[in-house]
Amino acid sequence: MELKAELEARQNQFTYYRDHLVTGLQQVQLVPIKDIGELQRGRRFTRNDMVDEGIPAIHYGEIYTTYGYRTESTTSFVKDEIGPQLRFAQPGDVIIAAVGETVADVGTGVAWLGTTPVAYHDDSFALHHNQDPRYISHALRTSEYRRQKDRFVSRAKVKRLSARGIEQIRIPLPALDEQRRIADILDEFDALVNDLTSGLPAEIKARRTQYEYYRDRLFTFPEKK
Repeated sequence: MELKAELEARQNQFTYYRDHLVTGLQQVQLVPIKDIGELQRGRRFTRNDMVDEGIPAIHYGEIYTTYGYRTESTTSFVKDEIGPQLRFAQPGDVIIAAVGETVADVGTGVAWLGTTPVAYHDDSFALHHNQDPRYISHALRTSEYRRQKDRFVSRAKVKRLSARGIEQIRIPLPALDEQRRIADILDEFDALVNDLTSGLPAEIKARRTQYEYYRDRLFTFPEKK
């Protein structure tokens, strides 16, 4: 429980420092997303198109349930034969969820840092740009971005955000070197907080495994002969 509390505290710290580093920039112009790059909607694929091996693909729901602010690989793949009907994001693009169950889900982005193009769902947009993709993805997760975004989210049962709404949101856009510096700092902090192979989550997992081992030993009794 202490480790979980520590992890939650560091996650809150991470959110605070991300807001501070991105939205606390002095004398940096706020730029509408429409002036940063081009948004392009993906194309539909369904559960029936999913396979264990095939074309790497990102479903809109995975953007806010599976991935963090960046990913170099996908957890989903679709059939090779539907390739011609798909749309692909290029390495460095940021893929943004256009649909979600909650207002918080919609508009979340993930930077695609893989080495090949990736298919993406038609309930998401790819932002093609010339900035640091990690920085852009961080900017799409700040409190200020969420505040602006909320005005454009439709409040039906399924929440939706249009390309026009996204394009009107303004984010700080420093020089590319400064974007990289901020992204590098946040990369290190993210590894400590969220990486499954290092930092606190790995320690929590190790402690849980240790606990389960000793629990099983304590409550497993030899059979009577």
